[in-house]
Amino acid sequence: MTAADGINAYTENRTPETLVREYATLVKRIAHHLMSRLPSSVQPDDLIQSGMIGLLEAASKYDPTKGASFETYAGIRIRGSMLDEIRKGDWIPRSVHRNVRGVTAAMQNLEKQLGRGATDREVADEMGVSLSEYFSILKDSMGSKLFSFDEMPLLGGQGIESKQPGPLDQVQKSLFQRSLALAIGDLPEREQLVLSLYYDDELNLKEIGQVLGVSESRVSQIHTQATLRLRSKLKSWTK
Repeated sequence: MTAADGINAYTENRTPETLVREYATLVKRIAHHLMSRLPSSVQPDDLIQSGMIGLLEAASKYDPTKGASFETYAGIRIRGSMLDEIRKGDWIPRSVHRNVRGVTAAMQNLEKQLGRGATDREVADEMGVSLSEYFSILKDSMGSKLFSFDEMPLLGGQGIESKQPGPLDQVQKSLFQRSLALAIGDLPEREQLVLSLYYDDELNLKEIGQVLGVSESRVSQIHTQATLRLRSKLKSWTK
């Protein structure tokens, strides 16, 4: 028996109540990870409460024969439950959505003209705003891109579905992952690094700032700009 088989057998023998107790800290960890990109109007207790519902569902529906560890499976259900709670809150003003569309359109236009990713100053000029106003837009937009990119297979650890995917789903997923990987590879080096540290290494914004030698707010700007740039590159997938 392999180590993975042993882990699955151990998990299978635990009751849902035991799994919930053992993985309650996972809910808090995911909640605080999301909170670093959300405005103060979103309360961590609300996220934790919705995350616990996701954990309860995961504990009752987990099937170790599907190949995913319980932590991976539960993490997907917990995050999804939290995102549902944020969606229901509808806390993002229309002006923020409008500004996000403006940034995305400016990036698309400039990339066509320049044949490369646009700089902060170039995007600001294209939008007809000052650099400080552009950075303010990025700050306000921090949460608005959350739903489009945290649900993508290569960002945020998503990629194992709660049900067995069909052949068409597998093809679509493969094509999307290829497109996303190419789009990430076209990002400026610093933006690629921030995404890698945030999603792969799970560092928070403050920790990434320490690695890069910049402020936490600057890391936030870079992260937001990277995800908006990806949105413009992958527009056909996010409609």
